[in-house]
Amino acid sequence: MLDTLRIAVRTTLLTLLVTGLLYPLGMTLLAQLFFPSRAHGSLVTDGKGRVVGSGLIGQRFRSPNYFQPRPSAAGDLGYDAAASSGSNLGPSSHKLRARVEAELKRVRKDNPQASSAIPVDLVTASASGLDPHLSVSAALWQVSRVATARGVATERVRTVILDHVEGRELGVIGEPRVNVLLLNLAMDRQFGQPTGVTN
Repeated sequence: MLDTLRIAVRTTLLTLLVTGLLYPLGMTLLAQLFFPSRAHGSLVTDGKGRVVGSGLIGQRFRSPNYFQPRPSAAGDLGYDAAASSGSNLGPSSHKLRARVEAELKRVRKDNPQASSAIPVDLVTASASGLDPHLSVSAALWQVSRVATARGVATERVRTVILDHVEGRELGVIGEPRVNVLLLNLAMDRQFGQPTGVTN
């Protein structure tokens, strides 16, 4: 009985040492070495060096001067990084239908100059509720509103979008997309931050 207990204790201690200390420490060191920005949360700074968010976490932009992200189901008010999750509402859910219809009305009201069909990612939340990206078509769909609010030509705004398109991961995974936070910061760099507007 004592021999079995000794073996169990040694195995437990060895497992705790390897999986609870050595492995996490090793992964942390490798991440710091090979991916230092991502290991620190992919923090994004503005022109003054202030941290304004993470390139991995979506956030709300209310001003018409900025591109709007896709809706969020994370937390009561959305965009809550501590409550990352989807809505878990199925395609037959009346609540999901009502939510999408409300988003359709909001998006149409905010973008009266856009006449083409609304890209689906502007009215549906992602699985995490915090996706920082939009499809290229969803960003381009908002060009008229942003250009009008900033008083610049739509072609100039379109050029900023196309300059910030991220390709597929490893050339094959996912679709081309635009990071909304990085795009909005690029808009401020290119055309100046609108006065009296925080986001």
